[in-house]
Amino acid sequence: MSGNNLVLPIVLWGRTAPTHCISSLLVMDDFRTIITGCHDGQICLWDMTPELKICPRAMLFGHTASITCLSKASACTDKQYIVSASESGEMCLWDVNDGRCIEFTKLACAHTGIQFYQFTIGTQKEGRLLCNGHYPEILVVDATSLEVLYSLVSKISPDWISSMSIIRSHRTQEDTVVAVSVSGILKVWIITAEVSKMQDLDPVFEEESKPIYCQGCQSISFCTFTQSSLLVVCSKYWRVFDAGDYSLLCSVPSENDQVWTGGEFIAADKVIIWTEDGCSYIYKLPASCSPSSKHFRSDVGKTKEGSIPPLSYSIADHSDKQLLICPPVTCFFFGRREPFHKLLIQGDSSGQLSLWSIPETSQASSQVSTTISLQEAFDKLMPVSSGIIDQLSAIPGKEQPIKVTASVYIPCQGRLVCGREDGSIILVPATQTAIVQLLQGEHMLRRGWPPHRTLRGHRNKVTCIMYPYQISPRYDQRSLVSGGVDFSVIVWDIFTGEMKHIFCVHGGEITQLIVPPENCSNRVQHCVCSVASDHSVGLLSLRERKCIMLASRHLFPIQVIKWRPADDYLVVGCSDGSVYVWQMDTVFLLLKSSGPPGISPVGLFYKMFCYLMLFLCFPQGNLPKYSHNALVVQAMKTNLTDPDMHVLFFDVEAVIIQLLTEEAQRPNPMLVSPETMQKSQAGADKGGSFLANKIFKQVKETMKETIKEHLLDEDEEEEEEMRRREEKSKSLSLLEYNLTMDTAKLFMSCLHAWGLNEQLDGICLERLGMLRPHCPISFGLISRGGHMSLMLPTFKESLLRQLSLATGRKLTLSDIVGKGTYGVSRAVTTQHLLSVISLANTLMGMTNATFVGEHMKKAPARPPRPGGTPETPRRTPAAPPQPSNPALQSQIKQGWSQLAAMHCVMLPDLLGLDKFRPPLLEMLARRWQDRCLEVREAAQALLLAELRRIGQSGRKDAIDLWAPYLPQYVDTVSSRKYLTLICKEVLMKYTLSCCSLAATFGLVDIKEK
Repeated sequence: MSGNNLVLPIVLWGRTAPTHCISSLLVMDDFRTIITGCHDGQICLWDMTPELKICPRAMLFGHTASITCLSKASACTDKQYIVSASESGEMCLWDVNDGRCIEFTKLACAHTGIQFYQFTIGTQKEGRLLCNGHYPEILVVDATSLEVLYSLVSKISPDWISSMSIIRSHRTQEDTVVAVSVSGILKVWIITAEVSKMQDLDPVFEEESKPIYCQGCQSISFCTFTQSSLLVVCSKYWRVFDAGDYSLLCSVPSENDQVWTGGEFIAADKVIIWTEDGCSYIYKLPASCSPSSKHFRSDVGKTKEGSIPPLSYSIADHSDKQLLICPPVTCFFFGRREPFHKLLIQGDSSGQLSLWSIPETSQASSQVSTTISLQEAFDKLMPVSSGIIDQLSAIPGKEQPIKVTASVYIPCQGRLVCGREDGSIILVPATQTAIVQLLQGEHMLRRGWPPHRTLRGHRNKVTCIMYPYQISPRYDQRSLVSGGVDFSVIVWDIFTGEMKHIFCVHGGEITQLIVPPENCSNRVQHCVCSVASDHSVGLLSLRERKCIMLASRHLFPIQVIKWRPADDYLVVGCSDGSVYVWQMDTVFLLLKSSGPPGISPVGLFYKMFCYLMLFLCFPQGNLPKYSHNALVVQAMKTNLTDPDMHVLFFDVEAVIIQLLTEEAQRPNPMLVSPETMQKSQAGADKGGSFLANKIFKQVKETMKETIKEHLLDEDEEEEEEMRRREEKSKSLSLLEYNLTMDTAKLFMSCLHAWGLNEQLDGICLERLGMLRPHCPISFGLISRGGHMSLMLPTFKESLLRQLSLATGRKLTLSDIVGKGTYGVSRAVTTQHLLSVISLANTLMGMTNATFVGEHMKKAPARPPRPGGTPETPRRTPAAPPQPSNPALQSQIKQGWSQLAAMHCVMLPDLLGLDKFRPPLLEMLARRWQDRCLEVREAAQALLLAELRRIGQSGRKDAIDLWAPYLPQYVDTVSSRKYLTLICKEVLMKYTLSCCSLAATFGLVDIKEK
């Protein structure tokens, strides 16, 4: 599900919040949003009120390594962009409002600090990102395209930059970049307007280089109050320098083995310094550091005991603070706009944010203003956040259900397989269990719904599950493989629930199950590769039911498995960098490279050869082909210790294709008369009786030959075994639903804006068979490169507060259930409207487009049993699909038409502009020529309706906004006039087409101007 497909995610988080070990912090200039990055690679968006109340809103996915730094990437308030960097060199540009990834890139170097710099060229303002990290220069990157423009390079003693600061000059056009290298040398670069416009990768050399002996610099900050001081914080001391000649004014060593990690000016004569253990201290600077004092620079070159500034008071000195797995991250921010807060924010490894408001006076110690963690926010939810199978995992007498620890979705069967922490495995229809968690209906009164199967064999937590047939058709489609903490790998029959075999060859919990490539040997092709925590790798043959290879001489945890089938090699990469090359048939260790290479050339060549083998082999992964599936359920976790959360990906184009395919295969009830049905049934009976007699004779001859070869009691045992299998698989028919219609029912019920038109809601419930949501649904947004933002279940609190502020009245949860997503962001509104309109138009063209009736319980056509007897003719003729009444069919089509019209044209008026985020014109324009006809028509209709809604002034604003990005083939004035004439003509056509569209829906008269 990648590319340009219209894919919408819905997430079921469960009751346990994801792990969020905070590694970086950022607060936007308007003090409404806090951004935190974590060591697992996710980014969390937190909303903050003027009363300093914090609520988590969304989580961004896209990085594959720890987030090292965050920075704002725009200075305007209408477009709030941030940039994030990770340890692997990835950089992403995000829109804070809706979580979209605007741009992304990957560099060969990792950034540890990013500063945003804006300059003016004529009347336009452009942004640059100054990046420092594990490289001996400062890279200047375009803030929009993330392209490296040029670099700031050192001539004298080039080294990695520990920290840097930008000093803006209000008197001249020259700005200064001050940085401190790892070796303690201060570097100064001058940036002018000519330098800022450079894009030819020419390096800019430093203007000054001076040793200040500040090794291990943690941060450097410029005093904006006096414009004449620099604060440099090192791990063992912090110092104040004169920003003019960089002479030392003050130096304070750490006490009690404390490690300083950062600091900032909070006033002209005060600084705040924080430590590695989360404590912060405010110091009052001596008079020699204040330019307004007559004693300024009086201590330069002198050493006095009294030069150490007195401690005003301390903050966050927690003696009872819980043990954390990594040091907390602390940052100080002061508002440049109202409200002018001075905030100290700290994030720790438990995902907790603590916020202090720094007072102007130092009479009393500051108290914690707000403290909240993701788990605390989850615990406050009413109703609680649901997991994918919570209704089947409830434990009597306990609040928490059994956690899901491993999952796999089988699209061809529509089943979700969930392994749990108690060792059991649940097989359940994915759409039915999602409906239970999200929608209202009769299923809420049924205990143990939907029908499911429980597999029991593991003694403890299930760690991984794999369905090999989904990855390669060479495997038996009945086989399901699972691994657990009990060191075992179990092979199941997915259709009967029978345990086929147990492999107990490892000495640790199973961490991975991998399918070998297609071109391996015949024997290996029917194996699965298992990796365990005892650093062993096994090849388990599903056909021979035995382990054909066990490699267990690795000294460190296994991270990578790769294949070289042509040479029969299995290559293992470990966490310490060592590489092992095994021959699969003989289980012989051919090569081993461990630790750093020796000085000898032979050792260096040996290690290089092993790494070459690792990179030339086939990749590790199981790559299931999820294309053309209307629904995919993906289990995700932010950390290996977390339970699974599940994301439902709905591919709108695939849903439309499957609906139209089933419509083409379904017989038209209007063309089938009762006489024709009777004749066809009679003919089927005759043909069926002839076929039955023929099959009976064949079976009779076969039985005679079988009796001659085997004893009668053996045949009775086989018949008993077959009967037992049939009884076991009999309940499996309860799991067979019309997957396509169930998917469309779930999707449309979640997308429809409920509560705006009671008459239409009644039609949706009674005629169309849709269900109303019983809780706000956490949607997501997929953007460039597969980057994804997922709404946390706590987003409803932020949305309620935002809409209450916009409307001027207090709203309740019932006011946003079913229609709150259209007030979240413009990008989310665009995706949802495109989906609901295109699907409604598709269902409107179908003959039996209702989610009520017998056709919902079973698929239209069932594949024949391989190698078995054909089904009896009595089950072959299908009754005409319900409903067959032409009047009822007309009401159903009219219901879908009204639903499409409401979302296309009437939604802004019904919802109110204060609760409605209009769709984005640029996103609709990209879908104008979409390959899917239904999505294309929906995009065109939405674009026409939006152009008409915004009026002439809005269309003019759109022209002015897009004009700078269009090519100019003539002079500027003529090109703009020509563009205006073209846009006016096009918009006039759009307006006329919009009138025709509205007239089609019966909203306006076609003669209306």
